Amino acid sequence: MPDAEIIAVGSEMLTSQRIDTNSLYLTDQLNSLGVEVRRKLIVGDDRMLLTAAVRQALEYAGIVILTGGLGPTEDDVTREAVAAALSRPLLFHQEICDAIEERFRRRQRKMAEINKRQAYVVEGAEILPNTNGTAPGQWIEHQGRSVVLLPGPPGEMKPMFEAGCLPRLIQRLPTQVIRTRFYRVTGFTESDLDALIAPVYTKYANPSTTILASPGDIQVHLRARCETAEEAERLLAEVGTPIEKLLGRHLFSLTGEPLEAIVGTLLRELEATLAVAESCTGGMVGERITAVPGSSNYFLGGFITYSDLLKTELLGVDPALIEQHSAVSNEVACAMAQGARERTGATFALSITGEAGPESNSGVPVGTVFVGFAGPDATDAIRLGMPGDRTRIRGFATQAALDLLRRRLLRIEET
Repeated sequence: MPDAEIIAVGSEMLTSQRIDTNSLYLTDQLNSLGVEVRRKLIVGDDRMLLTAAVRQALEYAGIVILTGGLGPTEDDVTREAVAAALSRPLLFHQEICDAIEERFRRRQRKMAEINKRQAYVVEGAEILPNTNGTAPGQWIEHQGRSVVLLPGPPGEMKPMFEAGCLPRLIQRLPTQVIRTRFYRVTGFTESDLDALIAPVYTKYANPSTTILASPGDIQVHLRARCETAEEAERLLAEVGTPIEKLLGRHLFSLTGEPLEAIVGTLLRELEATLAVAESCTGGMVGERITAVPGSSNYFLGGFITYSDLLKTELLGVDPALIEQHSAVSNEVACAMAQGARERTGATFALSITGEAGPESNSGVPVGTVFVGFAGPDATDAIRLGMPGDRTRIRGFATQAALDLLRRRLLRIEET
Protein backbone atom coordinates (compact mmCIF):
# COMPACT_ATOMS: atom_id res chain seq x y z
CA MET A 1 0.00 0.00 0.00
CA PRO A 2 1.60 3.30 -1.02
CA ASP A 3 2.14 6.10 1.45
CA ALA A 4 1.72 9.75 0.56
CA GLU A 5 3.49 13.05 1.01
CA ILE A 6 1.85 16.45 0.69
CA ILE A 7 3.87 19.50 -0.30
CA ALA A 8 2.23 22.89 0.12
CA VAL A 9 3.90 25.49 -2.08
CA GLY A 10 3.96 29.19 -1.30
CA SER A 11 6.16 31.59 0.62
CA GLU A 12 3.07 33.19 2.16
CA MET A 13 2.49 30.03 4.22
CA LEU A 14 5.88 30.47 5.85
CA THR A 15 4.60 33.64 7.48
CA SER A 16 2.25 34.07 10.43
CA GLN A 17 -0.56 35.39 8.22
CA ARG A 18 -1.46 32.22 6.28
CA ILE A 19 -2.09 28.62 7.35
CA ASP A 20 -1.98 25.53 5.16
CA THR A 21 -5.45 24.00 5.43
CA ASN A 22 -5.35 22.07 2.15
CA SER A 23 -3.21 19.33 3.67
CA LEU A 24 -5.83 18.65 6.36
CA TYR A 25 -8.48 18.08 3.72
CA LEU A 26 -6.17 15.92 1.59
CA THR A 27 -5.08 13.84 4.59
CA ASP A 28 -8.69 13.10 5.46
CA GLN A 29 -9.44 12.09 1.87
CA LEU A 30 -6.37 9.88 1.60
CA ASN A 31 -6.99 8.23 4.97
CA SER A 32 -10.49 7.32 3.84
CA LEU A 33 -8.81 5.29 1.08
CA GLY A 34 -6.40 3.60 3.50
CA VAL A 35 -3.45 5.80 2.51
CA GLU A 36 -1.19 7.10 5.29
CA VAL A 37 0.32 10.56 4.93
CA ARG A 38 3.88 10.15 6.19
CA ARG A 39 5.06 13.72 5.79
CA LYS A 40 3.80 17.21 5.05
CA LEU A 41 6.06 20.00 3.88
CA ILE A 42 5.69 23.70 3.24
CA VAL A 43 8.15 24.99 0.67
CA GLY A 44 8.47 28.61 -0.36
CA ASP A 45 8.53 29.90 -3.92
CA ASP A 46 12.04 28.59 -4.56
CA ARG A 47 12.43 26.35 -7.60
CA MET A 48 15.63 24.67 -6.45
CA LEU A 49 14.30 23.88 -2.98
CA LEU A 50 11.03 22.60 -4.39
CA THR A 51 12.82 20.42 -6.94
CA ALA A 52 14.88 18.87 -4.17
CA ALA A 53 11.76 18.32 -2.04
CA VAL A 54 9.97 16.50 -4.86
CA ARG A 55 12.99 14.29 -5.55
CA GLN A 56 13.27 13.36 -1.89
CA ALA A 57 9.55 12.64 -1.63
CA LEU A 58 9.77 10.26 -4.57
CA GLU A 59 12.36 8.20 -2.74
CA TYR A 60 9.76 6.77 -0.35
CA ALA A 61 6.25 8.07 -1.11
CA GLY A 62 4.09 6.33 -3.67
CA ILE A 63 1.84 9.39 -3.96
CA VAL A 64 3.20 12.96 -3.95
CA ILE A 65 0.65 15.75 -3.99
CA LEU A 66 1.64 19.39 -4.45
CA THR A 67 -0.79 22.25 -3.85
CA GLY A 68 -0.17 25.80 -5.01
CA GLY A 69 2.36 27.47 -7.28
CA LEU A 70 0.38 26.94 -10.49
CA GLY A 71 -0.46 30.58 -11.10
CA PRO A 72 0.80 32.75 -13.98
CA THR A 73 3.47 34.81 -12.19
CA GLU A 74 7.21 34.27 -11.95
CA ASP A 75 7.00 33.09 -8.36
CA ASP A 76 4.68 30.21 -9.38
CA VAL A 77 7.39 27.59 -9.77
CA THR A 78 5.63 24.26 -9.19
CA ARG A 79 5.48 23.23 -12.85
CA GLU A 80 9.15 23.98 -13.45
CA ALA A 81 10.27 22.30 -10.23
CA VAL A 82 8.35 19.08 -10.88
CA ALA A 83 9.58 18.94 -14.45
CA ALA A 84 13.15 19.31 -13.24
CA ALA A 85 12.68 16.70 -10.49
CA LEU A 86 11.34 14.17 -13.02
CA SER A 87 13.84 15.14 -15.74
CA ARG A 88 11.02 15.83 -18.15
CA PRO A 89 10.41 18.86 -20.36
CA LEU A 90 7.49 21.25 -20.08
CA LEU A 91 5.28 21.24 -23.17
CA PHE A 92 2.99 24.05 -24.27
CA HIS A 93 -0.64 23.04 -24.84
CA GLN A 94 -2.47 25.42 -27.14
CA GLU A 95 -5.88 24.01 -26.14
CA ILE A 96 -5.24 24.96 -22.50
CA CYS A 97 -4.19 28.44 -23.55
CA ASP A 98 -7.32 28.79 -25.70
CA ALA A 99 -9.53 27.67 -22.78
CA ILE A 100 -7.92 30.22 -20.45
CA GLU A 101 -8.32 32.95 -23.03
CA GLU A 102 -11.98 32.02 -23.52
CA ARG A 103 -12.52 32.19 -19.76
CA PHE A 104 -11.21 35.78 -19.76
CA ARG A 105 -13.30 36.61 -22.82
CA ARG A 106 -16.50 35.48 -21.11
CA ARG A 107 -15.70 37.96 -18.36
CA GLN A 108 -15.07 40.63 -20.97
CA ARG A 109 -11.40 40.82 -20.09
CA LYS A 110 -8.29 40.33 -22.14
CA MET A 111 -5.92 37.56 -21.08
CA ALA A 112 -2.51 38.83 -20.01
CA GLU A 113 0.50 37.36 -21.77
CA ILE A 114 1.80 35.82 -18.54
CA ASN A 115 -1.27 33.56 -18.31
CA LYS A 116 0.25 31.48 -21.09
CA ARG A 117 2.59 30.04 -18.45
CA GLN A 118 -0.37 28.09 -17.12
CA ALA A 119 -0.64 26.22 -20.42
CA TYR A 120 2.69 24.42 -19.90
CA VAL A 121 2.37 20.79 -18.84
CA VAL A 122 4.98 18.28 -17.73
CA GLU A 123 5.57 15.77 -20.51
CA GLY A 124 3.33 12.72 -20.09
CA ALA A 125 0.99 14.36 -17.59
CA GLU A 126 -2.77 13.89 -17.64
CA ILE A 127 -4.52 17.26 -17.44
CA LEU A 128 -6.96 17.81 -14.58
CA PRO A 129 -9.57 20.40 -15.64
CA ASN A 130 -10.13 23.38 -13.36
CA THR A 131 -13.78 24.40 -13.45
CA ASN A 132 -13.25 27.19 -10.92
CA GLY A 133 -10.02 28.84 -12.05
CA THR A 134 -7.45 29.20 -14.81
CA ALA A 135 -4.74 26.82 -13.60
CA PRO A 136 -5.25 23.19 -14.68
CA GLY A 137 -3.96 20.42 -12.48
CA GLN A 138 -1.69 17.61 -13.59
CA TRP A 139 -1.52 13.88 -12.83
CA ILE A 140 1.82 12.27 -13.63
CA GLU A 141 2.78 8.59 -13.43
CA HIS A 142 6.51 8.26 -12.87
CA GLN A 143 8.35 5.00 -12.27
CA GLY A 144 5.43 3.42 -10.45
CA ARG A 145 4.65 6.55 -8.41
CA SER A 146 2.00 9.23 -8.81
CA VAL A 147 2.79 12.94 -8.73
CA VAL A 148 -0.20 15.28 -8.57
CA LEU A 149 -0.19 19.05 -9.08
CA LEU A 150 -3.21 20.89 -7.67
CA PRO A 151 -4.01 24.61 -7.42
CA GLY A 152 -3.68 26.34 -4.05
CA PRO A 153 -7.09 28.03 -3.57
CA PRO A 154 -9.29 25.53 -1.70
CA GLY A 155 -12.27 26.42 -3.88
CA GLU A 156 -10.29 25.15 -6.87
CA MET A 157 -8.28 22.38 -5.21
CA LYS A 158 -11.12 20.45 -3.55
CA PRO A 159 -13.41 20.10 -6.61
CA MET A 160 -10.41 19.14 -8.73
CA PHE A 161 -9.29 16.48 -6.27
CA GLU A 162 -12.77 15.01 -5.95
CA ALA A 163 -13.45 14.98 -9.68
CA GLY A 164 -10.00 14.18 -11.07
CA CYS A 165 -8.00 12.45 -8.35
CA LEU A 166 -10.36 10.34 -6.27
CA PRO A 167 -11.52 8.19 -9.23
CA ARG A 168 -7.91 7.57 -10.27
CA LEU A 169 -6.85 6.67 -6.73
CA ILE A 170 -9.79 4.32 -6.23
CA GLN A 171 -8.93 2.58 -9.50
CA ARG A 172 -5.21 2.25 -8.72
CA LEU A 173 -5.15 1.53 -4.99
CA PRO A 174 -5.61 -1.88 -3.40
CA THR A 175 -8.51 -2.16 -1.00
CA GLN A 176 -7.37 -1.13 2.46
CA VAL A 177 -8.87 0.72 5.39
CA ILE A 178 -7.62 2.74 8.33
CA ARG A 179 -9.38 2.42 11.68
CA THR A 180 -8.52 4.26 14.87
CA ARG A 181 -9.16 4.26 18.60
CA PHE A 182 -8.77 7.36 20.74
CA TYR A 183 -8.27 7.17 24.49
CA ARG A 184 -8.21 10.26 26.70
CA VAL A 185 -6.51 9.91 30.05
CA THR A 186 -5.99 12.15 33.07
CA GLY A 187 -4.05 11.82 36.31
CA PHE A 188 -0.83 10.60 34.65
CA THR A 189 2.34 12.25 33.45
CA GLU A 190 3.21 11.40 29.87
CA SER A 191 6.29 9.42 30.94
CA ASP A 192 4.40 7.43 33.59
CA LEU A 193 1.64 6.64 31.12
CA ASP A 194 4.11 5.45 28.50
CA ALA A 195 5.96 3.28 31.02
CA LEU A 196 2.64 1.66 31.91
CA ILE A 197 1.35 0.84 28.42
CA ALA A 198 4.57 0.52 26.37
CA PRO A 199 4.94 -3.21 27.17
CA VAL A 200 1.65 -3.70 25.31
CA TYR A 201 1.88 -1.45 22.27
CA THR A 202 5.58 -1.88 21.47
CA LYS A 203 4.88 -5.47 20.43
CA TYR A 204 2.98 -4.16 17.41
CA ALA A 205 3.97 -2.19 14.35
CA ASN A 206 0.34 -2.30 13.24
CA PRO A 207 -1.58 -0.72 14.93
CA SER A 208 0.76 2.22 15.37
CA THR A 209 0.55 4.11 18.67
CA THR A 210 0.88 7.85 19.24
CA ILE A 211 0.81 9.62 22.61
CA LEU A 212 -0.16 13.31 22.71
CA ALA A 213 0.08 15.31 25.93
CA SER A 214 -1.40 18.58 27.16
CA PRO A 215 -1.77 19.78 30.77
CA GLY A 216 -3.61 17.03 32.62
CA ASP A 217 -5.03 15.50 29.44
CA ILE A 218 -3.15 12.79 27.52
CA GLN A 219 -4.43 11.19 24.34
CA VAL A 220 -3.44 7.73 23.14
CA HIS A 221 -4.14 7.10 19.46
CA LEU A 222 -4.13 3.59 18.03
CA ARG A 223 -4.19 3.39 14.24
CA ALA A 224 -4.55 0.17 12.25
CA ARG A 225 -4.26 -0.20 8.48
CA CYS A 226 -5.54 -3.48 7.05
CA GLU A 227 -7.21 -4.97 4.02
CA THR A 228 -10.58 -5.13 5.76
CA ALA A 229 -12.35 -3.19 8.46
CA GLU A 230 -12.87 -6.42 10.39
CA GLU A 231 -9.15 -7.13 10.52
CA ALA A 232 -8.39 -3.56 11.58
CA GLU A 233 -10.95 -3.70 14.38
CA ARG A 234 -9.57 -7.05 15.54
CA LEU A 235 -6.07 -5.62 15.81
CA LEU A 236 -7.32 -2.52 17.62
CA ALA A 237 -9.12 -4.70 20.13
CA GLU A 238 -6.07 -6.91 20.56
CA VAL A 239 -3.93 -3.92 21.53
CA GLY A 240 -6.57 -1.64 22.98
CA THR A 241 -8.30 -3.97 25.41
CA PRO A 242 -5.25 -4.62 27.62
CA ILE A 243 -4.36 -0.92 27.46
CA GLU A 244 -7.85 0.00 28.68
CA LYS A 245 -7.47 -2.37 31.62
CA LEU A 246 -4.12 -0.82 32.57
CA LEU A 247 -5.48 2.71 32.39
CA GLY A 248 -8.43 1.88 34.63
CA ARG A 249 -10.21 4.90 36.12
CA HIS A 250 -7.65 7.26 34.58
CA LEU A 251 -9.31 6.58 31.22
CA PHE A 252 -12.20 9.01 30.86
CA SER A 253 -13.10 8.90 27.17
CA LEU A 254 -13.14 6.28 24.42
CA THR A 255 -14.61 8.63 21.84
CA GLY A 256 -12.31 11.63 22.00
CA GLU A 257 -14.77 13.70 24.03
CA PRO A 258 -13.21 16.19 26.49
CA LEU A 259 -13.59 15.81 30.24
CA GLU A 260 -16.21 18.57 30.49
CA ALA A 261 -18.46 16.64 28.10
CA ILE A 262 -18.00 13.45 30.10
CA VAL A 263 -18.99 15.06 33.41
CA GLY A 264 -21.89 16.77 31.67
CA THR A 265 -23.22 13.40 30.56
CA LEU A 266 -22.86 12.02 34.10
CA LEU A 267 -24.67 15.01 35.61
CA ARG A 268 -27.48 14.68 33.11
CA GLU A 269 -27.84 10.95 33.81
CA LEU A 270 -28.04 11.67 37.55
CA GLU A 271 -30.45 14.56 36.98
CA ALA A 272 -28.02 16.61 39.08
CA THR A 273 -26.85 20.21 38.98
CA LEU A 274 -23.48 21.85 39.47
CA ALA A 275 -22.05 25.17 40.64
CA VAL A 276 -18.42 26.28 40.83
CA ALA A 277 -16.37 28.69 42.91
CA GLU A 278 -13.01 29.68 41.39
CA SER A 279 -10.11 31.74 42.59
CA CYS A 280 -6.81 31.18 40.79
CA THR A 281 -8.46 29.75 37.65
CA GLY A 282 -10.62 32.84 37.21
CA GLY A 283 -13.60 31.13 35.57
CA MET A 284 -11.78 28.55 33.45
CA VAL A 285 -13.80 25.64 34.85
CA GLY A 286 -17.08 27.42 34.17
CA GLU A 287 -15.94 28.30 30.67
CA ARG A 288 -15.15 24.68 29.85
CA ILE A 289 -18.43 23.42 31.26
CA THR A 290 -20.51 25.97 29.35
CA ALA A 291 -18.65 25.22 26.11
CA VAL A 292 -20.61 21.96 25.97
CA PRO A 293 -23.96 22.30 24.18
CA GLY A 294 -26.85 21.68 26.55
CA SER A 295 -24.88 22.52 29.69
CA SER A 296 -27.69 24.80 30.84
CA ASN A 297 -29.54 21.62 31.78
CA TYR A 298 -27.15 20.95 34.65
CA PHE A 299 -24.88 23.96 35.22
CA LEU A 300 -26.35 26.65 37.46
CA GLY A 301 -23.45 29.10 37.48
CA GLY A 302 -20.34 30.08 39.34
CA PHE A 303 -18.46 32.55 41.48
CA ILE A 304 -15.08 34.09 40.65
CA THR A 305 -13.88 35.01 44.13
CA TYR A 306 -10.34 36.15 43.47
CA SER A 307 -10.02 38.24 46.62
CA ASP A 308 -10.39 37.12 50.21
CA LEU A 309 -13.16 39.71 50.65
CA LEU A 310 -15.33 38.12 47.95
CA LYS A 311 -14.69 34.64 49.32
CA THR A 312 -16.19 35.91 52.53
CA GLU A 313 -19.02 38.07 51.17
CA LEU A 314 -20.18 35.93 48.26
CA LEU A 315 -19.46 32.43 49.52
CA GLY A 316 -19.70 32.92 53.24
CA VAL A 317 -16.17 31.71 53.98
CA ASP A 318 -15.35 32.44 57.63
CA PRO A 319 -12.61 35.12 57.77
CA ALA A 320 -11.09 33.20 60.67
CA LEU A 321 -10.44 30.25 58.34
CA ILE A 322 -8.52 32.47 55.95
CA GLU A 323 -6.66 34.10 58.83
CA GLN A 324 -5.72 30.76 60.37
CA HIS A 325 -5.04 28.61 57.30
CA SER A 326 -4.60 31.18 54.44
CA ALA A 327 -6.80 31.42 51.38
CA VAL A 328 -4.89 28.58 49.76
CA SER A 329 -5.80 25.73 52.04
CA ASN A 330 -7.90 22.62 52.38
CA GLU A 331 -10.24 24.34 54.82
CA VAL A 332 -10.95 27.32 52.55
CA ALA A 333 -11.42 25.10 49.48
CA CYS A 334 -14.05 23.09 51.38
CA ALA A 335 -15.76 26.25 52.61
CA MET A 336 -15.84 27.70 49.08
CA ALA A 337 -17.42 24.55 47.65
CA GLN A 338 -19.97 24.36 50.44
CA GLY A 339 -20.80 28.04 50.07
CA ALA A 340 -21.33 27.73 46.31
CA ARG A 341 -23.61 24.74 46.82
CA GLU A 342 -25.67 26.40 49.53
CA ARG A 343 -26.09 29.69 47.65
CA THR A 344 -27.15 28.11 44.37
CA GLY A 345 -29.02 25.05 45.54
CA ALA A 346 -26.85 22.88 43.29
CA THR A 347 -26.55 19.17 43.87
CA PHE A 348 -22.77 19.42 43.68
CA ALA A 349 -20.19 22.18 43.77
CA LEU A 350 -16.52 22.45 42.89
CA SER A 351 -14.01 24.99 44.14
CA ILE A 352 -10.43 25.89 43.24
CA THR A 353 -8.01 28.00 45.25
CA GLY A 354 -4.26 28.08 44.69
CA GLU A 355 -1.07 29.86 43.79
CA ALA A 356 -0.56 30.04 40.02
CA GLY A 357 2.45 32.34 40.25
CA PRO A 358 4.75 33.78 39.32
CA GLU A 359 4.93 34.78 43.00
CA SER A 360 3.14 33.40 46.06
CA ASN A 361 0.83 35.69 48.02
CA SER A 362 -0.20 33.17 50.65
CA GLY A 363 3.09 31.68 51.73
CA VAL A 364 2.51 28.30 50.08
CA PRO A 365 4.72 27.28 47.12
CA VAL A 366 3.71 28.35 43.62
CA GLY A 367 1.83 25.49 41.99
CA THR A 368 -0.02 24.53 45.17
CA VAL A 369 -3.71 24.10 44.38
CA PHE A 370 -6.64 22.86 46.45
CA VAL A 371 -9.72 21.52 44.71
CA GLY A 372 -12.85 21.30 46.84
CA PHE A 373 -15.97 19.22 46.34
CA ALA A 374 -19.33 19.49 48.08
CA GLY A 375 -22.21 17.09 47.64
CA PRO A 376 -25.27 15.87 49.52
CA ASP A 377 -23.24 13.49 51.66
CA ALA A 378 -19.74 14.94 51.98
CA THR A 379 -17.47 17.93 51.56
CA ASP A 380 -13.76 17.42 51.06
CA ALA A 381 -10.76 18.71 49.17
CA ILE A 382 -7.56 17.45 47.60
CA ARG A 383 -4.16 19.15 47.54
CA LEU A 384 -2.13 19.15 44.32
CA GLY A 385 1.33 20.31 43.39
CA MET A 386 1.16 21.60 39.81
CA PRO A 387 4.27 21.97 37.64
CA GLY A 388 5.06 24.67 35.12
CA ASP A 389 4.29 28.32 34.60
CA ARG A 390 1.09 30.20 35.37
CA THR A 391 -0.71 29.03 32.24
CA ARG A 392 0.14 25.36 32.79
CA ILE A 393 -0.74 25.47 36.50
CA ARG A 394 -4.16 26.93 35.74
CA GLY A 395 -4.71 24.35 32.99
CA PHE A 396 -3.71 21.46 35.25
CA ALA A 397 -5.94 22.80 38.05
CA THR A 398 -8.97 23.04 35.78
CA GLN A 399 -8.49 19.49 34.53
CA ALA A 400 -7.95 18.19 38.07
CA ALA A 401 -11.19 19.79 39.24
CA LEU A 402 -13.23 18.25 36.45
CA ASP A 403 -11.62 14.86 37.06
CA LEU A 404 -12.39 15.04 40.77
CA LEU A 405 -16.01 15.68 39.88
CA ARG A 406 -15.99 12.75 37.44
CA ARG A 407 -14.65 10.38 40.08
CA ARG A 408 -17.15 11.53 42.69
CA LEU A 409 -20.05 11.16 40.25
CA LEU A 410 -18.99 7.68 39.23
CA ARG A 411 -18.84 6.56 42.85
CA ILE A 412 -22.33 7.97 43.47
CA GLU A 413 -23.63 6.27 40.34
CA GLU A 414 -22.25 2.88 41.37
CA THR A 415 -23.72 2.87 44.90
